[in-house]
Amino acid sequence: MNILIVSDTHGYDSNLKQVLSEIDHPDCVIHLGDSESTVEYIHSVVNCPVYMVAGNCDYFTRLPVARIEEIDGCRIFMTHGHYYYVSVGIRDLAEEARTNGCSVAMFGHTHRPLLDESDPDLTILNPGSLSFPRQEGRTPSYILMKTAKGEKPSFQIHYLNKR
Repeated sequence: MNILIVSDTHGYDSNLKQVLSEIDHPDCVIHLGDSESTVEYIHSVVNCPVYMVAGNCDYFTRLPVARIEEIDGCRIFMTHGHYYYVSVGIRDLAEEARTNGCSVAMFGHTHRPLLDESDPDLTILNPGSLSFPRQEGRTPSYILMKTAKGEKPSFQIHYLNKR
């Protein structure tokens, strides 16, 4: 499967539309919070399953703050991250993912892309922000994940080409 992972769009969905026009049709989309009331819109522009969690700016939502999904045999912990103090480190997030038997932990919140594959049993990632990036260069970013049953998933950070 080809999985698009995004976060922190904050209601500015033009970059999401651009990503969707530039990549092969994803088999599913994961949004890691701070969509800011564009849940229905995101579902309307993708023609595939969408997994979303609530971020600290997603007021009045019924989205969960964390969820676990199994995709192609890969058990994934998804959260925005603010309840796990990701702004100061990923230790609590990693512990929660391991406790729940996950091999991948995904979060947003920091607006900085991260791909940590240093632990062979747990990959930790953050796609950064499509709307308000905070890393050097401040280029909107996202992650593409590829899965196949019985194989370890692969991940690649991508940066948006500004039009």
